Amino acid sequence: MSKLFKLSLAATAVLMAAGAQAQAFPAKPITLIVPFAAGGPTDKVARDLAEAMRKPLHGATIVVDNAAGAGSTIGTAKAFRAPPDGYTLLVAHIGMATTATLYRNPGFKYDEFEYLGMINEVPMVVVGKPGLAANNWAELSSWIGQNKNKVNLANAGLGAASHLCGLMLQNALKVELTTVPYKGTAPAMTDLLGGQVDIMCDQTTNTTSQVEGKKIKAYAVSTAKRLSTPVVYKDLPTLDEAGLKGFDVSIWHGLYAPKGTPAAVLKTLNDALKAALKDPDFVKKQEGLGAVVVNDARVNPAEHKKFVAAEVTKWGAVIKAAGQYAD
Repeated sequence: MSKLFKLSLAATAVLMAAGAQAQAFPAKPITLIVPFAAGGPTDKVARDLAEAMRKPLHGATIVVDNAAGAGSTIGTAKAFRAPPDGYTLLVAHIGMATTATLYRNPGFKYDEFEYLGMINEVPMVVVGKPGLAANNWAELSSWIGQNKNKVNLANAGLGAASHLCGLMLQNALKVELTTVPYKGTAPAMTDLLGGQVDIMCDQTTNTTSQVEGKKIKAYAVSTAKRLSTPVVYKDLPTLDEAGLKGFDVSIWHGLYAPKGTPAAVLKTLNDALKAALKDPDFVKKQEGLGAVVVNDARVNPAEHKKFVAAEVTKWGAVIKAAGQYAD
């Protein structure tokens, strides 16, 4: 047997093995890392997504790993360091873009992940404690102006969606409120429900059930257009039409893999993501929380990466203007 022939056989064997490996994926459970606590908005999205991706991945087991802390950087860094085999993925929100400015050394680089695609966009709602005297945005705006030194604005921690929306809100209102950061969405909402803080700007995925139950008050939405669903928000004005011109904030979620994950595996995962985003049950669950499932070019890796790069620039300017950083 010639040396050339042996090399040819070896090369063929490698290609066949690589093909078999790609076809076999997934051969074991997949872990979705969520860099936030269980029960929060991103956790809800990840668990719905895990269920929707099982079918296109031939019934694969997909488990959610909540690795919360340090404004999402602990979990994100964990995913960044994971083996690049497709069995550890990351579901992250807008923090993928904002940590580039918020943190000097977050333990990862946003542009060194493998981008799988965008999942959804989530509107924000300005909500207030149940005993607040203001009953609409005009009254709330007036109350904030009269009591700005006494108003407590809650958020779920540095880099959280509620933190970012709060920065934009203060900038638009030209006020500096007393900001009360919490270690997660749940404790922030608990204190809002209990009246320990006055207002918060948070994702509809976190506020909807509380507004529907009339446990907190809703005043305005952050998007450029009014929300048609859920019904509880349909009569709320946008902040733009209420006088804060140009105010348009949505929180998005995306799916990522460690750098170096094989191309064939990435394609399998991207195909599964696209199928999940068209799953009627997934869409219904997201719409029920006020989220909009993405169905445009951003479900493709390159377009999502381009979108995130633009978000880094956009939010970098907001964060720098506010002078809020972490080590």
